[in-house]
Amino acid sequence: MRTFGAFSAKGGTLFYGELIGKDVHQLKRPFWLGIEPTGEKIRAHDVEIDVPVSPSKLIAVGLNYAEHIAEMKRAPLGTPLIWFKAPSSLLAHKQEIEIAFPEHQTDFETELAVVIGARAKNVGVAQARDFIFGYSIGEDISDRDLQKSEKQFGRCKSFDTYTPVGPFVYSDVDVADLEITLRQNGEVKQRARTSQMIYSVADIVSFASQNSTLLPGDVILTGTPSGVGPIRAGDELEARIGNWPALLNRVRNAAG
Repeated sequence: MRTFGAFSAKGGTLFYGELIGKDVHQLKRPFWLGIEPTGEKIRAHDVEIDVPVSPSKLIAVGLNYAEHIAEMKRAPLGTPLIWFKAPSSLLAHKQEIEIAFPEHQTDFETELAVVIGARAKNVGVAQARDFIFGYSIGEDISDRDLQKSEKQFGRCKSFDTYTPVGPFVYSDVDVADLEITLRQNGEVKQRARTSQMIYSVADIVSFASQNSTLLPGDVILTGTPSGVGPIRAGDELEARIGNWPALLNRVRNAAG
């Protein structure tokens, strides 16, 4: 497994790099565009972690775990349910989720995130993994009041800070059967395995590529398991997949 991310030296500019041991090896460009080291490295404890992705499109998938379909009182559609989230909703590891409407029910949803590594259009399921660079941990924060009152999901899930992703992106890793969990204030709220997804990663990438050309760096959130629940100011969220480092975020109310 190889580990990549976006970093900034304290007080410095953003750069992309590969984490090897205790060092971050700087890259000439975002890793999904080609891994070309600059030859420079910096100690990991001397950098801050930023959002590891910068997609042209941020695609979300819904109703991809049977128990989540049941808890949402929905029925299977027979095909993946996809919509777009605003890339401006992305949030880095250890940054704060800001609840846009504190009087609304706003839920956490932890998900496996896919990072596209090559231009993909009309790709088959068997070839889909050839177009994937790697994977990360994501959360799809959702304003349920708006979701119930509107027919599309773009607005209720696209407020600033509503898509934490990170802390890193992992390549050369098998995600077919990994544990996925979400802890809220230390208590396990979501626990499932990626093998329980109704539509596999390859199914989703193939399906999405039939509708839109996927570009290197695009991100797809593959759906959340059951156990979703509301967040409130002061909460601490810890999302994990397999043995990857946890994605940590605190919650506060947005400034009025």
